[in-house]
Amino acid sequence: MTTSSSERGVSLGMPELPAPAYPDDVRARLETDAREIIARYPDSRSALLPLLHLVQSEEGHVTRTGMRFCADMLGLTTAEVTAVATFYTMYRRRPSGDYQVGVCTNTLCAVMGGDAIFEELQEHLGVGNGETTDDGKVTLEHIECNAACDFAPVVMVNWEFFDNQTPATAKRLVDDLRAGRPVTPTRGAPMCTFKETARVLAGFPDEREGAVESGGSAGPASLVGLKLAKGESAPARVVHPRGEPTRTGTPHDPSPTEHLSSHDAPQDTSASDPAHPAGPTAEEGE
Repeated sequence: MTTSSSERGVSLGMPELPAPAYPDDVRARLETDAREIIARYPDSRSALLPLLHLVQSEEGHVTRTGMRFCADMLGLTTAEVTAVATFYTMYRRRPSGDYQVGVCTNTLCAVMGGDAIFEELQEHLGVGNGETTDDGKVTLEHIECNAACDFAPVVMVNWEFFDNQTPATAKRLVDDLRAGRPVTPTRGAPMCTFKETARVLAGFPDEREGAVESGGSAGPASLVGLKLAKGESAPARVVHPRGEPTRTGTPHDPSPTEHLSSHDAPQDTSASDPAHPAGPTAEEGE
């Protein structure tokens, strides 16, 4: 097998060809935004993730130019920036559509119809996983759990939720996106393009009308878990040992530690409760 000169250069540790530069006006604008982002953090290196969103908002994906820009602004090497940009799936490495349409195909969504939705959208759009329609409007991909199992099967467009989808509603959704017709997420902020979403994720104000007021809401199953985490659950039900007669009379209100499952409410541990530190282990006391 032959090896190209670029591959030989990488294997020999030779530097990459320099990335093309942003035009002066674009770089000046991005530098202003980047300095605002960096100023939010005590350690400039912590600004890398939002900076990657910033450069993604410029071109719709993270280019070599964008990674070089991030490295320059933060005093990092391009290798350090590339390691982060290639680790997270939220950063696109090649041109993609105005609307990232993700179909959840994790377990619950899959059995509720997510697999069927994804297959029909591939055929309907004429694209495969991670591919973009010829008009540049829609990139289709299957995605992992969106923590919205209450509403399975779920489709996301630029991180906004479309709940309880079917093959028919999903096809109508992508048709509307491609035709430029208004599309309203089931919950959350109004729809915008992927570039606009990336700028919001970089930490800049969302200028869309109603973006703040139209927050999303979790489903009943998720809200039960939230109430438990806040300690708002009803008193735990007492389950008596098998064979023990059921007690009658005034219902017993268990103490905070009696008959409670470890999942009923948060419990203090030696690591989280300084007032009750753990004692030395047997080995330490010997």
